[in-house]
Amino acid sequence: MPHVVVVGGGLSGLTVALRLKQFSPGTAVTVLEPRDRPGGNIYTESDRGFRVEHGPNGYLDRTPALPNLVRELGLEGQAIAASDGSRKNRYVFLRNKLRKLPGGPLGLLTTSLLSLRGKWQLLAEPWRKTPPPGHEETIQEFVTRRAGSEAANVFADALVTGIHGGDPALLSVSAAFPRLPVMERDAGSIVRGFMRAAKKRKEDAKANNQPPPGPMRMWSFRDGLQVLVDALAAQVGSGLHCGTRVEAVSEAAGVAPWTVHGQSGYTWSADAVVLACPSYEQAGIVSDINPELSAEMAAIPYNRIAVVALGYRAEHCPGKHDGFGYIAPQNTRRDLLGVQWCSSIFPDRAPQGFVLWRALCGGVHRAEQIDWPDEQLVKAVHGEITLAMGVTGTPVFKKVVRWPNAIPQYVLGHLDRVARIDALASRHPGLFLTGNSYRGVAMADCVEQGEAVAAKVALHLQRAKPR
Repeated sequence: MPHVVVVGGGLSGLTVALRLKQFSPGTAVTVLEPRDRPGGNIYTESDRGFRVEHGPNGYLDRTPALPNLVRELGLEGQAIAASDGSRKNRYVFLRNKLRKLPGGPLGLLTTSLLSLRGKWQLLAEPWRKTPPPGHEETIQEFVTRRAGSEAANVFADALVTGIHGGDPALLSVSAAFPRLPVMERDAGSIVRGFMRAAKKRKEDAKANNQPPPGPMRMWSFRDGLQVLVDALAAQVGSGLHCGTRVEAVSEAAGVAPWTVHGQSGYTWSADAVVLACPSYEQAGIVSDINPELSAEMAAIPYNRIAVVALGYRAEHCPGKHDGFGYIAPQNTRRDLLGVQWCSSIFPDRAPQGFVLWRALCGGVHRAEQIDWPDEQLVKAVHGEITLAMGVTGTPVFKKVVRWPNAIPQYVLGHLDRVARIDALASRHPGLFLTGNSYRGVAMADCVEQGEAVAAKVALHLQRAKPR
């Protein structure tokens, strides 16, 4: 019976394990996770009626991979969509005031976020003839070229801050948002590209006798994202081993060409090894067999994020707060990156009569914040929330979570680095790499890449069978 060892029990690793059981029946799969629980950065904690997500707050249904997985696991009945208000009402905090992000052309005409010149530059994007340069562009450069500097300083910064906790002047648009350059190339415009994509989705739905697709939505579960992790872990079953750290892998000719070395001298023989842990951990694991590969993996930077969840009495929070929350763009260098109005986005995130808001602090320009004591972080976040939303009371609930290596940053040169990593890894048949370090940081990306890698491993095992 072939044996595959998956290193890393986050969403990527669990997806690989699940799909391998389907793609390669009869294959034994072992998942080794160094923490005392599976799920990686996905973890839901309930405390005194407040339900706090330590990592991602939800997943998008932009692609079918994750919704299909939810359906396959029998979790549809537990899935909940984010509120309509959270989809329609999103804000940025600029010039000491919450300002609503425009939701369409009319909103762009009336927004106070842009000057008349900035509005004209943005609205003229479909007709702008700006051929792409012969070099890789940052997100800031791309949006400035297509829609003007004001749009880049406000909207691109808010988008990148909200998704990556990064700086649009540092991240590669081709790596972080690969659809945008493709839309420009194929449609000559980002706006026309999105319109074509929407039209195609409707045509595909009609061809499959399905109702027209609605707007993209964010989803979670009544009891939080932990529901998805627990369901995946249950499918992996006894093959999942938590509290097991892998230190190295080695190759050897023979029936089982790979040996996985854990702490305290434990070893596992494997026909294939999948590294689904973060790239900096993968770097240490492969350092003995390929120092060059290890160096490339270790060169992928990560930001540092502190999650600060605060609960307030609703009576101390004036206004409806019917929305997703707000972003404080990186270029403002405030004490937080943004605030998610968790109890407005999903139901039952706070007890009756209370609200739960979750702030993200740190990022690439305020990395020192993660080292602040809890009291200092809570005080800073409370001060920002009071300024932005006029809170009159003090928090009745506090939770601080620190992520020293939170989100990989796809800086300029990332795609070339990933290509080099792929080429170096290909020298070691039976070694496979996945995770959010390489081709997408979202939960959906992890599922899609995990499924793709599982298919490659199954093909490798089939080819390796003795004839």
